[in-house]
Amino acid sequence: MNAYMGVDIGSSSSKVAILSREDKLLALAVVNLGAGTGAVEEARTAALKQAALTEEDIDFTVVTGYGRMTYRKAQLQVTEITCHARGAYYLCPEAGTIVDIGGQDAKVIFLDEQGRVANFAMNEKCAAGTGRFLEVMSRVLGCPLGELSDLAAQAAREISISSTCTVFAESEAISKLAAGVSRPDVAHGAHRSIAKRVAGMCARGSLRDKVVMTGGVALNKDAVRCLGQELKREIIPLPNAQGVGALGAALIARDKSRKSEVFDRTQTP
Repeated sequence: MNAYMGVDIGSSSSKVAILSREDKLLALAVVNLGAGTGAVEEARTAALKQAALTEEDIDFTVVTGYGRMTYRKAQLQVTEITCHARGAYYLCPEAGTIVDIGGQDAKVIFLDEQGRVANFAMNEKCAAGTGRFLEVMSRVLGCPLGELSDLAAQAAREISISSTCTVFAESEAISKLAAGVSRPDVAHGAHRSIAKRVAGMCARGSLRDKVVMTGGVALNKDAVRCLGQELKREIIPLPNAQGVGALGAALIARDKSRKSEVFDRTQTP
């Protein structure tokens, strides 16, 4: 059986997707360690096991993400903007805007009616408005990252965390806790801060419905809810939100492989 592989090496997680020749998603593996670790090989091994395939079954591999330049087992490197657009459009052909919040950056991708990238905005100079920001907040609050949304859901009032720098925001959160502000209120304030920052990025382009969300922060219900309130529209977290870039990479691998097959046939005497 021949198949296609997409590899997404992020700053804080590694994802591998495998697509069959019939366009069925055979496997999606996520390991919560990113570039500079052995996580990508762990994810690759897990995905092959899920799909019941071997290395020899993979026709073409595309790599994307923060660590793509260091990966040597792919035939092609593609930007995460393109891969997230492909993956999101595959999962939701009605998507008009993609919000992707990863470990170290946040992106808003504006699509045209055919699902192609029309424009994008990206925050990569500071970790504020990213998953890293929430990791810092979870540490300050003494709450596991996966439970931050549940904590924020208990908030009794809206507070503002105004600092746009993660280091200063951490100090601001500590000061608010020392002043008696509750942990749930601070957690919700952190989500509101991310939502305001991403909403500002959305204003740089033409926001089109449906607005879908990818990346690890899409798993945080309170952050998604805050962003929807800021944008005054529904935000739809996509299934397997962390793996959308890897899925897009697998779709591009499929296209490249098929083009190669057509070329080979036309060159056969």
